[in-house]
Amino acid sequence: MNITIIGTGYVGLVSGTCFSDFGFPVTCVDIDQSKITRLNALDIPIYEPGLKELVAKNLNEGRLSFTTDMASAVSTADVVFIAVGTPSEPGTGAVDMSWVDGAAETIAGALQDFTVVVTKSTVPVGTARRLAAIISKANPDADFAMASNPEFLREGSAIEDFFAPDRVVVGVEDARAAKYLRALYAPLKLEADKIMFTGFETAEMIKYAANAYLATRIGFVNELANLCEKADADITLVTRAMGTDQRIGPHFLQPGPAFGGSCFPKDTRAFAAAGRAYGAELQVVEATIASNEIRKHEMVDKIRDAFGGSVEGKRVAVLGISFKANTDDLREAASLTIIPQLQAEGAEVLAHDPLAGREARERLPDVTWCTNPEFALNDADGVVILTEWDQFRQLDMLNVSKLMRGKVIVDLRNIFNPVEMRKLPFEYHSLGRQPVVPEVDPNWLPTANEVADILQMHRNSSIRTTPWRGERRQGERRQSERKASNF
Repeated sequence: MNITIIGTGYVGLVSGTCFSDFGFPVTCVDIDQSKITRLNALDIPIYEPGLKELVAKNLNEGRLSFTTDMASAVSTADVVFIAVGTPSEPGTGAVDMSWVDGAAETIAGALQDFTVVVTKSTVPVGTARRLAAIISKANPDADFAMASNPEFLREGSAIEDFFAPDRVVVGVEDARAAKYLRALYAPLKLEADKIMFTGFETAEMIKYAANAYLATRIGFVNELANLCEKADADITLVTRAMGTDQRIGPHFLQPGPAFGGSCFPKDTRAFAAAGRAYGAELQVVEATIASNEIRKHEMVDKIRDAFGGSVEGKRVAVLGISFKANTDDLREAASLTIIPQLQAEGAEVLAHDPLAGREARERLPDVTWCTNPEFALNDADGVVILTEWDQFRQLDMLNVSKLMRGKVIVDLRNIFNPVEMRKLPFEYHSLGRQPVVPEVDPNWLPTANEVADILQMHRNSSIRTTPWRGERRQGERRQSERKASNF
């Protein structure tokens, strides 16, 4: 079975590469010749753990290819996936369908024998049916069937999510299309309840409903963290107790600076716009969108307060620029709001991110970029942690206290243990937990035993505060729960 993927962005590149690893011949198509040239040279334009190695393997073994020749790729395909971008329309938040519609029209002109045309892009309800009409109008003799196959890939875990999905959703109305899609996913050996066949509209709705619900959980826990701070409660223990409730579960209950990335902001806006268009306003989703924008500005207020009411003239180290760890994606990252505001208020910002590259430098001018965290921390008045990279958890905080000029830490990911921080000469601020004022003398020097104890506590805290990940096996989850119970 020959597969063609239209679009080599995040979804198209990951999906095409993984399908080729099943053994299917896959051709990935893009109109950008420079991008195709880069891909053929193994210069992967996005960062995703394991992706470059998988692309190299399947390129070398002849199952994966990249081209700009869409007509040829479509004419020889049994299944064509549309995986192009679906950005938000300015002002309304609705989906700009120009790239999807353009792909459908091009596909129509190239169809030869029976072909299944599948929407993989995140698209509004009604898209599959509308694209079928576009293709039929452009090529009345085309023998094809439409399908909807939404993706549920998390940035930073996309390869694992593809090969071990929670579910595969397929929207079809044609038995031939159902047969082809079932064959495509057969190598996963999914249990019957993990591959769902639905109608077009239901499949399209599932994608938006899932992302909107998860975004709402994040928005709720961020607001809950604010309340915990004011009420002297501990968000860590509150959410841990909530997560043990089987009706709730532990996932997406970690407070942070605001959700970002390519999915949640765009998809919640599109879902809200769909609700308005259908006359079924999604007030909870609308509130989540508004709350998330407010959250970014609340974080600026929190940082300013930690510095005594003003950041003017302060040297601020910012650790983490991407919207979350294990990705270089800056789309709608909180850093793009927080850093410019700190600069506008007179702060000098030094930043480090393990992956943020040229795009970060272009979008955040006047930032001093540092090749490692220690360079950013050197002589800083304070540090703001925006992304939960593991290497930040492993910082030697004793050494950090000697590098920094000031002692303010604003931890917007709760990666450190407040008990540990109380033993160090820092003024530590986190989310949903009370600030920690150091109990030590400014001239304090730890004994050898104290150093050993503190470093051990730090290592332990990096385990206890690691966010839950959905891909953990049940046995690993139980082991983590036992560790957490000793906190």
